[in-house]
This record gives sequence, structure tokens and C-alpha cells, in this order.
Amino acid sequence: MTTPTYLNVGIVGAGVMGRGIAQVAAQAGSRVFLYDTNAENLSVARAAVLDQWRRMVEKERLTPAEAESLATRLMACETLEALRDCDLVIEAIVERLDVKCELFATLEGIVAADATLATNTSSLSVTAIAASLRHPGRFAGYHFFNPVPLMRVVEVVAGLRSDEATCRKLTQYARDMGHRPVRAQDTPGFIVNHAGRGYITEGLRVVSEGVADFATVDRILRDQVGFKLGPFELLDLTGLDVSQPVMESIYHQYYEEPRFRPSVIGAQRLAGKVLGRKTGVGFYRYEGGKPVVPDEPPTPGVAEMPPFWVSPRAARRSELLALIHRLGGSIETGAAPSAQAVTLVAPLGFDVTTVSVVERLDPARTVGIDLLIDDAATRRRVLATNPATRRDVRDAAHALFARDGKAVSVIRDSGGFVTQRVLATVVNIGCDICQQGICTPEDLEAAVSLGLGYPAGPLGLGDRCGGTNILEVLFNLQTVYGDPRYRPSPWLRRRGALGLSLTHTEA
Repeated sequence: MTTPTYLNVGIVGAGVMGRGIAQVAAQAGSRVFLYDTNAENLSVARAAVLDQWRRMVEKERLTPAEAESLATRLMACETLEALRDCDLVIEAIVERLDVKCELFATLEGIVAADATLATNTSSLSVTAIAASLRHPGRFAGYHFFNPVPLMRVVEVVAGLRSDEATCRKLTQYARDMGHRPVRAQDTPGFIVNHAGRGYITEGLRVVSEGVADFATVDRILRDQVGFKLGPFELLDLTGLDVSQPVMESIYHQYYEEPRFRPSVIGAQRLAGKVLGRKTGVGFYRYEGGKPVVPDEPPTPGVAEMPPFWVSPRAARRSELLALIHRLGGSIETGAAPSAQAVTLVAPLGFDVTTVSVVERLDPARTVGIDLLIDDAATRRRVLATNPATRRDVRDAAHALFARDGKAVSVIRDSGGFVTQRVLATVVNIGCDICQQGICTPEDLEAAVSLGLGYPAGPLGLGDRCGGTNILEVLFNLQTVYGDPRYRPSPWLRRRGALGLSLTHTEA
């Protein structure tokens, strides 16, 4: 084993995060001094780490001798003074600015002047914590993700007065621990919690408009985009007692930036202690630890299928026509639909209502289909009706597009359906993180892919759909809703207009 960047590492806080950091630090070859004000927590934490190593032996990821050696490198400490010889101390305690500041003021009087001090805060300002230190240059953010041994990404956060040498050492030590370091400037939410706002807040907004229910939104984003969990599955897993305060904190820290606006739905459920899996009920009800998910509506039976007419302005029009033909649908090719035809539109960002009015179509016979993503690349098709769409028209469209067995969701009218507006929001926020210089495009993509488990980073998701298309979706969403949350970031606006990759950096 190579010599680690830090030989003696102190961890303050023996909770889930602290014990996880202690485990990977010891595995990197450091001697680890774990401290907690609660002696019982300390004992439980050390036993938990030793148990993890025993399990790794059982899985043949460690030898018995290696596990025994690791155990000798993990010391439970009853006093802060026991951390005196540490060349790095990482704090992983309660998320309160006053408590963290008091701790680091005490540590400055204990450790050597050249020791590195780091905070695992996920939501507080690194600059604010360092403000009262005598040597703020040796202080930085070091944000791990839970569970630490499995979530192999670390945000190295530079406060306004952090020395570059401090950040470089922490970056290298993350590599020593087998983690991917990403460098971030000190801004609310850093990279991951900042970039993750759009997925949750836009999902909540879709539901608050009555477009679709929780389960439908989750299904669409899993099956059309490839997210592992839908936004409401994710909220239930994390717990609203954790997620809602973070949403509100980032929103207020950015001075009520509309892109991060939380939803009253989350606030109400938090107030009612409907928190998710931990309370047995959240956006889903849980039985035996498993969610009770409502069944999807069955595919309607249609005795006689009407013909279909496709708007000349439809996105991916040639692909849509080929799909209808493959599904056995009858296609009208006239300049306007007949009185019997189902009219299909495929807008980017606009709602079906707006398209019906602009194109002078009969809204009663008009249905929208989301084709932002190539149909062949998805496991679900999404249709949208407008308030005037007849039931028989909706049923005919549903039945046709379900003919090959692919799942179909029918939602109410929405600018950008579900996938378009959620993806565009995620991509836009990611672009603005790069525009603000919070991190590099490369670190953004790595942080989001590893820290949030997205199928790709925000810029990669944007490139898959086409930056120009994402830009069009946002422009049209702004038109439909008049909401500044959809204003495009300059990073996206310029690259989309020029047809450049969203990862493109200027010379």
C-alpha cells in the first residue's frame, strides 16, 4: 500500500457519515482517530466499521490479516485532545453553523498549525464556517455522500480564503481513498445538491398542476430517460425531513431564485410528518418496506380505429409517420385533417392547447405525443390531451400507440409534457453551474453521475437530446407559463444557438 497523503486522520462525529469516512480513511492506510461526544455512539460506530470489514472478508474482498490490520488503525477517542497529532481532521456533526464554528475554534487550539481542517457540511457555507478561524487557508469543505464506501465521489469545496495547496492535498487524499474528487467553489448546494434541484422541484410542479399523479411521473422519467428512481421514489427514500429543508435552504440562499422554487406539496407533507419510507407513508404507502404502487390504467378497447393526421410542425415528424405505419395505423396526407381523423401534434415546450390554437386545429380531435427522445430509445410513450379532447379520440391514440406492447401514459395538457420540462430544467441548472464557474463541465458530469446516479450528467443529457432542442423547450415553456424559472442559462443559450456540445469550453 502506498503512503497516504495524510497519515493521521481525525473524524469528529460518529454518525453514519463519520463512521463511513473513518472506514475509507483506514482502508487508505491512515491511522484514524474517531471522536464523538456520546460514548455509546462511539462504541456503536467502531463496532459497525469492524462488522463491515468482517463482511468484506466473507465476500473475499479482504483477507483476515488485512481486516485485522485495519482494526488496529481505527481508534475510538474519548476526548478531542486525542486528535492532537492528526494532520487532517474532518468534521461530520450536526448541520448547525454555530456548533461547527465552536468545534473548529476548539480544534485550532489542539492540532498543529499546519494541520488541515475540513467540514463534511452539505448545505452550510464553507466560507462562513472558516470566517472566525485564525488560519482559514488550511480549511475547506470535504463533502462525502451516504453511504460513503459505496458513493465514490467527494466534493472538495474551496472557501473564499482556502489555500489552493489545501484543496490539492484533499483532492489527492480522495483518490487515496478510492473516491473521485470534484472541485467546487463555495456556493449553496456546491455541485450535487445544486444540480439535483431541478429533478425534484420540476417533478413537484408537474404534479401541482394536475398534469399527472406521482406514480405516473415516476414511471415516465424512469422509462423515457432512464433515471433509476423517479422524483417521488427518491423523495420517499431520502425522507422529506431531509429533502424539504435542503430545497428551502438553497432557494433562500440564492435569494429566491425561481429555478429552485420549492413546492407547497413538500411543505405540507413535512408538516404532517408524511416523510416517506421511514414513516411508512410518503408519496407512496409502504407495506413490508415495499411501496404500494397503483396499477396503470388498462389500454382501452377501440372497435374501429380512425385515421391519423400528423401536424407538419411535429418534432421528428418522419419518425412519427413511420411509427404509425409500423403500428398499423391509417395515415391521412392531406393539407388538413378530415372530420374523422385524430390530429397528432408533437411540440417541444409548448402545450397541446397552444399548438391547437396557433395551427388552427380542432382541439376536440387533437392529441400530443412527446418525441423529444427517439422512440426507439425509450420504454414508454407519453400522450397529452387538452381540455377539449374527446374521450374517443384519446382512447384511439392510446390504443394505437400501445399496439406493440410498449407502455403508454396519457397525461393532461402540460407545456413540455413531463420529460421535456424536467430534463430541460436539469440541463439548464447544470449549464448555469458551469456559467457561474462553480466547477468544470467534467467535474459536473462526474459529480452528478456518481452522486445522484443519473443516467448521465446534465450536459450529457442535454447533448443526447440536442442543445438546440433543449433551448427551444425552455423558450416555449417561458411562453406558456411566463415563469422566469425557465429562462435559459447563457451557457446553454450560446452553445445551443451555435450547435455546440454543452460540454464545450472556450479557448
